[in-house]
Amino acid sequence: MSDATTDVEETIDAFHRGRFHVVQPKGRGHRSGMDAMLLASLVADDRKIRVADLGAGAGAAGFALASRLSNAEVVLFERSAEMADYARRSILLAENAHMAGRISVIEADVTLKAKARNEAGLTDESFHHVIMNPPFNDPGDRKTPDALKAEAHAMTEDLFESWLRTANAIMMPGGQLSLIARPESIAEIVAACGRRFGGIEVTAIHPRGGENAVRILVTGIKGSRARLSMRAPLIMHQEGSHKFSPLVDDLNNGRRAYLRR
Repeated sequence: MSDATTDVEETIDAFHRGRFHVVQPKGRGHRSGMDAMLLASLVADDRKIRVADLGAGAGAAGFALASRLSNAEVVLFERSAEMADYARRSILLAENAHMAGRISVIEADVTLKAKARNEAGLTDESFHHVIMNPPFNDPGDRKTPDALKAEAHAMTEDLFESWLRTANAIMMPGGQLSLIARPESIAEIVAACGRRFGGIEVTAIHPRGGENAVRILVTGIKGSRARLSMRAPLIMHQEGSHKFSPLVDDLNNGRRAYLRR
């Protein structure tokens, strides 16, 4: 990923070694990076598919998915009008022209229910895949003075329940849920999956061998009754180095997907 400053308010950032670019706020709000790239790597599907990115922010994960999968149509759902505008502007960048026709943005609150959810564009059983990088800060954590960042990062008590309820509703039977979160959220995620999603696979991401996990990758299949499995950990950096491991570097740059077992 690289930066090119357009003015004091924003940057245009290159991902996948320049294969696509995203307009993002500078010095405020949530800025996408490796989390978004790893999230996008969880979808491995060469069919003509529709993918919903819930709480998409500026859209980096959805763009990464569309960049790697040429048959994917991606809808970015974002509550913040300002962040949705960044995503729309990213679609219009000349560097993204090759996939712009397969990406759209809808301003919507992903916690809406029933009729209100459908009227907002979160239509029942209309997506093959749903991806998400939900807010991860507990409301009791130190507050940030950045209102845009606070909105993107602040959890609510029933966050996973409400987001996974929507994911289940808009996903076709047999569709795949993919998300990235902090390790301490694993109990809430599994509880929210309940009987909605099975075959849950959890991968802990560690900076280096011997260090605690900093993120988890989670996938599940709508309607599956398969049991949960804990996969081998994903180690980000090579021993004694800041260099990414070959696998992580490939995932981060869209050269391969992180396949389910």
